Amino acid sequence: MQYSNSISTLSRESLETKFKPLLKFFTDGIKDLYWAEKAIEPVLKKNKSLALTDELADALEDHEIQTQKHVLRLEKIFQKLNIKPETKKCEAAAGIIKEADEIIGATPEKSMTRDAVIIIAMQKMEHYEIASYGGLLQIALTFNMNQVADLLEKTLNEEEDADLHLTDIAESYINLEAAEESNTESTGKDNDEQANADKKLRSEKAQA
Repeated sequence: MQYSNSISTLSRESLETKFKPLLKFFTDGIKDLYWAEKAIEPVLKKNKSLALTDELADALEDHEIQTQKHVLRLEKIFQKLNIKPETKKCEAAAGIIKEADEIIGATPEKSMTRDAVIIIAMQKMEHYEIASYGGLLQIALTFNMNQVADLLEKTLNEEEDADLHLTDIAESYINLEAAEESNTESTGKDNDEQANADKKLRSEKAQA
């Protein structure tokens, strides 16, 4: 608190000079999230079309709409910081999106397993965003950027709610049904192998 009070007494010019590295990190973080939010929107749309269950598809659609609001909030933050809206490629988000495409693409189409994987992939992005918004919120509070902090907090709360919603969907039935689906596939494979073995044994007996 004492640190925050000392900051509040500084002029904007003194603030930017004394705390320039942290302020640069903060503004870069906003640009980073601006890129990430724009990049995640088409991913949500795509995964919504891949989801087997209506509940998951609806959750992804809801968050897609929220993401559009997140972009607008970040643009408001740019205005309050007197900075032109600008994206800075988020390597972390890009990596999560790339991995999501790979692991989702490797699962069977129209299956509960794919829904389970979609949830995990999307939650990885949620967790990254939660950490980013939470960290930047604390910096905004440190510099007494109260209006900016309010905007960051609104988005942070929505990201946390979206993460919890996905967890609820996974725990309610998707993970269980995906496990049973995998077990059925495994059993079917075992049965095929046993049938082939029996066929081979009968053939050997006939030849003998």
